[in-house]
This record gives sequence, structure tokens and C-alpha cells, in this order.
Amino acid sequence: MSTSTRWTVAVMVIVVALGVALWQQLGDDAAPSGSRAPAPARDHRDADTVEALAGPRAGADLEPCPPPGTGAGPAALHGISLECAGDGTMVDVAGAVAGRATVLNLWAYWCAPCAQELPAMAEYQRRVGPAVTVLTVHQDENETAALLRLAELGVRLPTLQDGRRLIAAALRVPNVMPATVVLRADGSVAEVLPRSFATADEIAEAVDPRIGASG
Repeated sequence: MSTSTRWTVAVMVIVVALGVALWQQLGDDAAPSGSRAPAPARDHRDADTVEALAGPRAGADLEPCPPPGTGAGPAALHGISLECAGDGTMVDVAGAVAGRATVLNLWAYWCAPCAQELPAMAEYQRRVGPAVTVLTVHQDENETAALLRLAELGVRLPTLQDGRRLIAAALRVPNVMPATVVLRADGSVAEVLPRSFATADEIAEAVDPRIGASG
């Protein structure tokens, strides 16, 4: 093989290698961001440490989350443990609602209709007493903001911190907020209400007939 032929072959090899590298780079750049692995979901931010939450928790002064009830609770909620926003303890969700009629109110601190509804939920709980447990579920990882919002509203309802929205996924709640899930004492789902309520009367009208309560 002549010297000129060897040089020609060498140049062609280099050109082909550069072309392959360029094609791979363009392919990576053109890939949609959705094809990359998403950041892992989490229940609260790294900034929401025990120390950082101490002040907001004291200011919110929330009621404690329900202790374990009787029975197994809703099968769909088995295996879900979430933090009680009021004190940081972990709550077995199925156990917490077992044996008691429960209203799960799903919300987030940035949701304006949620902020309007939460005081109505608190008033409904005051009226209905121990016959029904109103348990709010905060669906954003910013736990500090949730506590500050509850303190601002003067709402002291027990609250679960569910940044991953595990409860909504398990109970197949539509992706809207606020949303309310009504659970019977036997653990069955009486109703999923993907809507907001303005008053305690509206809540009682929607909830009480489904669980036999009197608000």
C-alpha cells in the first residue's frame, strides 16, 4: 500500500469517528428532558429538619394525629406511613383511620381554594365532634409552609405530611386540590369529592348522609 493510500485511509477513519461522536452528542442534546430520570419524590424538603420545624410546629399547635383504631383499616392504605406534621411522629395511615368514620382533606399550602376551605373543615369538626375524624393531608414537600399556613388560618386539625401524594394515589383521587375522601368506619370509601367547600354546612350536607353522621 502506497504512502498516499495509507494517509487517505487514516483520514477517512478519523472523519468517520468524528461523525459518530457528533451524532451521539446531537442525539443526547435532542433528547427530551422527560426522558431523563426524574428527581426522586420526597415527603418534605431537606430544609425541613426537626430543628427548623420546631418553631412552625409550636406556632401551628396542631391536634395530635389519631392513634391506631380498631380493625385493619382501608386495604388501599396498608403499608403507607407518613409524618404527623404536628409533632413529627410517624403514623401508620391505615391504622389511624381504622374503626372510625374519617374525612381526609387533601390540600397544599399554595392552593387558594384550600385556604378558604380549611376553616370550614375545622368548623365542621367542631360541630360533629368525635363521631367523625377530620384528618388533613398536606400534598407538597414544603412542610414549613404548611405549618405556617395552618397557623395563619387558625386551623389546628391533625395533619399528615404527604409530599409524595401517596394517599391520593392509593385511593385514586383525581389530581385536583382541594379534594376530600370520606371513609366509613369499616374502612370502605364512601365517596371521593374532588371539589372545594365554602362552609361547614356544605361539608355536612356532602359527608353526613354517606357515613350516617349528624353534624
